[in-house]
Amino acid sequence: MSDRVYPPVIATAKLLFRVLDCRINVVGAHHIPREGGAVLASNHVSYLDFIFAGFGAVPSKRLVRFMAKQEVFANRFAGPLMRGMHHIPVDRSAGLASYREALAALRSGEVVGIFPEATISRSFTVKELKSGANRLAASAGVPLIPVALWGTQRLWTKGRPRTLTKRHVPVTILIGEPMHPQPRDKHDAVNAELHKRIQELLDQAQQEYPEKPSSEDERWWQPAHLGGTAPTPEEAAALDAHARED
Repeated sequence: MSDRVYPPVIATAKLLFRVLDCRINVVGAHHIPREGGAVLASNHVSYLDFIFAGFGAVPSKRLVRFMAKQEVFANRFAGPLMRGMHHIPVDRSAGLASYREALAALRSGEVVGIFPEATISRSFTVKELKSGANRLAASAGVPLIPVALWGTQRLWTKGRPRTLTKRHVPVTILIGEPMHPQPRDKHDAVNAELHKRIQELLDQAQQEYPEKPSSEDERWWQPAHLGGTAPTPEEAAALDAHARED
């Protein structure tokens, strides 16, 4: 697979990280195999998560093919980049085609990135997971690797203005031990274990994060159970339901 677009995009991202002094801490990168297929399953708190989840694979010299909604590919600016990096469009009305494309990528030795919550978590906790990540890993016979991101929500998340030029923001990327789901495993059980592992990684990232909100106005980026003003999971679910109705 030709990758003329992806390496320059990574180089540009690294330059921006340096300019903004984005303090990125990657832990567990060795869990991503240097060759062969793998599924990265990450939590989702920001519109920029695919950049940082992909950055976690850089030490292993892997390029991650992310599954992303079709609307991103239709954008006249983002679309050419997404196609050039061989990401996988997901049409939610015809998901089988994207599943087959992701499965083919895995079987050919690619790393596929998935956000199994499907949409950004407004509560900054791990929502209920879709089963596509573990089904793909089991069908392709590749490891399923849990990932937790934290700090990215401070740059751009749902319901908040973009602050892409904000400097000195710490970003944590925790990569957990691989799971090895099998085709005969019960998908609900694998999903429950994946949810548990991602939440544990997220809890660790939140507890060890080097900064706390500096004012009352800054408490929005902390989850409610840590004293922040982000919606509770129940409040977030209600907001999501209302958005779907609109």
